[in-house]
Amino acid sequence: MFRRQFLSLALAGTLAATLAAGGSAPVSAADEKFIIVQSTTSTQNSGLFDHLLPIFKDKTGIEVRVVAVGTGQAIRNAANGDGDVLFVHARPAEEKFVAAGDGVKRHDVMYNDFVIVGPPSDPAGIAGSSDVVDALTRIAAAKAPFASRGDDSGTNKAELRLWKEAGIDIGAASGDWYRETGSGMGATLNTGTGMGAYIMTDRATWIAFGNKGDYTIAVEGDNRMFNQYGIILVNAEKHSNVKSELGQTFVDWVISEEGQAAIANYKVDGQQLFFPNAPAGS
Repeated sequence: MFRRQFLSLALAGTLAATLAAGGSAPVSAADEKFIIVQSTTSTQNSGLFDHLLPIFKDKTGIEVRVVAVGTGQAIRNAANGDGDVLFVHARPAEEKFVAAGDGVKRHDVMYNDFVIVGPPSDPAGIAGSSDVVDALTRIAAAKAPFASRGDDSGTNKAELRLWKEAGIDIGAASGDWYRETGSGMGATLNTGTGMGAYIMTDRATWIAFGNKGDYTIAVEGDNRMFNQYGIILVNAEKHSNVKSELGQTFVDWVISEEGQAAIANYKVDGQQLFFPNAPAGS
């Protein structure tokens, strides 16, 4: 008790001295100009936010704090009001989020694609394929190791959709040749490459991934592996803590000509990772 009173008196004295000297009181957390963006591991692991956010802050003075989790978790977090903006890549789930009243409006932002990477031994014989359903069928037939995120992320949702299209019951293979890491993309790539497994990943994370070893892209170029990202302002009418004005400023900038150019300009080893496609005037 005595220690707590002493610290309180000391703090009060310091504050009084600061004000008497013509200084200003420290800014409280409630007064700080920042927003929370619930997003995916791919936008974080690829380095995109490290590129975009300083540009946005220099222009607006708004700090963006990113919570990078799987898309499913990001949507659940935002639906609980734990964020101001949602920036993910699972359009049906995003549209459901808006329809439920948790989001104001969804905007297309950018796209890239998914790829399947694999070891040089290529046990399923899929290297060079552009037919993802055939490739997954071959992996299952060979019972070749496959590492899945298994975390309800946008990548995991897309992967499960493709297994279903291939007619493969991966639930029956779980724990055998099909391994679910329950982790983000970078961690799953580390695990998968360590066990000699095939892995489905977004291309941006793969390009930025620094532990490729002798792995290469085995399957790419199928239209079914298209990967669209969207951005949504969380609805303040449902979640009163949402900073609508600041959040809308971020949304507007991301889909603006300037924000779209910043996305297009982000490259790793000379390769563009994301391709902006926000409709003009959106």
